[in-house]
Amino acid sequence: MLVWLEDLRLNAELSGPVTAPPLVLIHGLGLDHTLWDALMPHLARHRTLRLDLRGHGASDTPASPYAMGTLIRDVERLMVHFALQDAVIVGAGEGGLIAQGLAVKRLDLVRAMVLTGSATRFGNADIWQARLARLLRDGPDIDAECAALLGPHWRGSAVADTVRTRLEATHPEGWEGVATATATADFYQTTATLTLPTLVLAGGDDRKTPPDLQRETADLIAGSDFQLLRGAGHLGMLTHPAAFAAALTAFLTRIGHV
Repeated sequence: MLVWLEDLRLNAELSGPVTAPPLVLIHGLGLDHTLWDALMPHLARHRTLRLDLRGHGASDTPASPYAMGTLIRDVERLMVHFALQDAVIVGAGEGGLIAQGLAVKRLDLVRAMVLTGSATRFGNADIWQARLARLLRDGPDIDAECAALLGPHWRGSAVADTVRTRLEATHPEGWEGVATATATADFYQTTATLTLPTLVLAGGDDRKTPPDLQRETADLIAGSDFQLLRGAGHLGMLTHPAAFAAALTAFLTRIGHV
């Protein structure tokens, strides 16, 4: 459904029993809410909100650049719109930055967090300047993006066509907007203040966000858990959905979010 906010429409899907514990699933750059499709049968007992970030999927595409604070505010407004409180926020890749920022900003909305393929920042300024220059000049390099998400042998992956189709469907302004927001985001200091229950779920073969970098993020958050999905890359929810769902469900059960 399209949710009309004061300045744009965001595409969102809300499923599960009205009184069930809420989950909010946030995808990363170039993808959309369907990233989580394979997990949904495992989450039937929860009130699950999935959304398309601005410039992605069926959401509106305002002119770029975007700010990370704006992306955080978009998710915040959707949660308020649907009256979701004490939710567990699951952020993948760049969506994990949004999850961290929202947890710092609105602990009344967020009771726990799951990060996968994420970190407190992605790369340095020089890397992002070069990447943004290429995006502005040539648009996204879909082959390179597939390799980053699925590994160097991505063409043989069972989900390669699915991922490529989603990447190709993302509006150029969406690519540029979210990439610009990510380029300047650095949540190291603010994430280090968090004490809420957190699971960092890392793909053992993640080439985009190596497991050691994800472990460093887990070490910043007091009492957080780090778990490795062996054989999975950056998109474990797509390539290893049963193992991903088992780890997520075990965490939700452990914190009483069932």
